[in-house]
Amino acid sequence: MGHKIGYRHRPRYGSLGYWPRKRAKRQYPRMNWKDGNGVLGFPGYKAGMTHVMVIDNRKNSLTKGKKISMPVTIIETPAVKVIGLRFYKKTFYGTKSVGNVMIKDLDKDAKRKLIQPKKEPKKFDDIKDYTDVRLIVQTQPRLIDLKKTPEVFEIGLGGDINKRVELAKNYLGKEMRINDALKEGMQVDACAITTGKGFQGSVKRHGIKVRSHKTFGHKRTAGTHAPHKPRTTSWRVPQYGQLGYHTRTEPNKLILKISDKPEEVNPKGGLINYGLVKKDYVMLKGSLPGPKKRMICLRQALRPNKTVPKVPPQINYISLTSKQGVRL
Repeated sequence: MGHKIGYRHRPRYGSLGYWPRKRAKRQYPRMNWKDGNGVLGFPGYKAGMTHVMVIDNRKNSLTKGKKISMPVTIIETPAVKVIGLRFYKKTFYGTKSVGNVMIKDLDKDAKRKLIQPKKEPKKFDDIKDYTDVRLIVQTQPRLIDLKKTPEVFEIGLGGDINKRVELAKNYLGKEMRINDALKEGMQVDACAITTGKGFQGSVKRHGIKVRSHKTFGHKRTAGTHAPHKPRTTSWRVPQYGQLGYHTRTEPNKLILKISDKPEEVNPKGGLINYGLVKKDYVMLKGSLPGPKKRMICLRQALRPNKTVPKVPPQINYISLTSKQGVRL
């Protein structure tokens, strides 16, 4: 982001590519699914961060072959349940849904989110003329004692349409784990809802300069909003409004480790504002958007970085020291 003080040639911060900056409609993101292989994504809950020591395996790195420290984010990924399939068809007006195939009996957690239909659910033979199929899954946060109400959303499938349909039939009504979708060394796009900061002013929201004490009027606003004529304020003017709680995607996050042994990453006293990891987890390089306990969906990278090695670096050490700090 750079320095907070604005300059005459750069009086504001914040990309105008995301505009208007409104609150997200729900607490977990909506995603675009492109072609890939197999199951294209998997959800998880952000647990916290730590650091690891790895052997650098980047080709042109100055520290190649040496031990370096790397910040990582731990995401707990309990198994999800496939409760239905959704079929799509490409039309002149875009991709349209042509029908769903749902399981007969939803569990008590899914009924918190969905209304059980009174009619008999459709079967595969009832749906025709489709060009795409996606999985309708529900998360199972009760398995990790996080909450009761699950998230229900779609996960795309990659490959030939016949292979996608066959794969969807095999998963319908069954549980799916992180190893069924993602592998170590893959690059993924992390889709999440950022941490909400509420209604904020122009200085914090856009990083404009606080004006001089001799300024007439307010000091923490833009110097001018518009000319006298035409009497309209441009949408480019840095003004107050919603900050945070937006849908954002961070591309090309490297998967360092996928494991079902939570004792490998549980620090003393647990992770702050989360507790202990109890089920499968995935370890990603770097930081991720959103607060603790919020769902993050990991999607196979749409435009992966070709210079990153496909084999993850060797992990020699995972920090398990307490994150609570030292009490004096």
